[in-house]
Amino acid sequence: MAAEILDGLQTAKTIRAEIAQEVAAIKEKAGVTPSLAVVLVGEDPASVTYVSMKKKACVTAGMESSIYELPADSSQEQVKDVITRLNEDPKVHGILVQHPVPKHLDENDILAHVAVQKDVDGISVYSLGRLLLGVPNFVACTPLGMVELMDRYNIPIEGKRAVIIGRSIILGKPMALLLMQRNATITVCHSRTKDLPGVCREADILVAAIGRAEMIKGDWIKRGAVVLDAGYNRVPGRDKDVGDVEYETAAERASYITPVPGGVGPMTIAMLLRNTVEAAKATIG
Repeated sequence: MAAEILDGLQTAKTIRAEIAQEVAAIKEKAGVTPSLAVVLVGEDPASVTYVSMKKKACVTAGMESSIYELPADSSQEQVKDVITRLNEDPKVHGILVQHPVPKHLDENDILAHVAVQKDVDGISVYSLGRLLLGVPNFVACTPLGMVELMDRYNIPIEGKRAVIIGRSIILGKPMALLLMQRNATITVCHSRTKDLPGVCREADILVAAIGRAEMIKGDWIKRGAVVLDAGYNRVPGRDKDVGDVEYETAAERASYITPVPGGVGPMTIAMLLRNTVEAAKATIG
């Protein structure tokens, strides 16, 4: 029996419609328009595309969005100066520094410079620390979106064995903390994990976030598992991008699976909008 598809595209559409209603209510009652500012350093093609998608999503929801583009050779202080101005602008409710920044920059230092109440991307030291303590400020958008997707499909988390492949601060680590708070038992895997296929076969919930095309094979999937694929990989000669999971064979064993594209990505943007709206609501009480 083939897995049921976790349709992130349609689910995100529903959430964005809910957000649009909330934005309209905030405008009417408080005269405030939730606003997101995105700082883009350099011209990485993927980043440019992602930023454009985020701006379009904001506009569709009735929000404001501005993009601050800086040259790839910008200094640490130049980037932080832009963030300082955005921190001080009362009309800006959320700030996102598009990841990754050029390698000569200290990304952690830049993220730490974003005002706590405007850190809608949720990956600064402060935001991650609060998540670790179980009192989150804003949660990183991709893991938040994956948990929201499971909730929308009424997939139970408590008591499940969750295996997360990847330990980045934007996905793997916050996802582990979120699932732990929902009473799942967590294993985080990485490049030095021994017998990765064997570990994966124990997972009731498998989160793939390793960034390697179809690395997770179908026979690594436990029958009935929930598979969340956050990968997005371009493969020469293929007519579409693929995830970290070998989709067709995995779908034969899983109970639920996210497609690529149309699974995790749209949910990430929906959560970014939600976090920005929450930041706006906090400023107006």
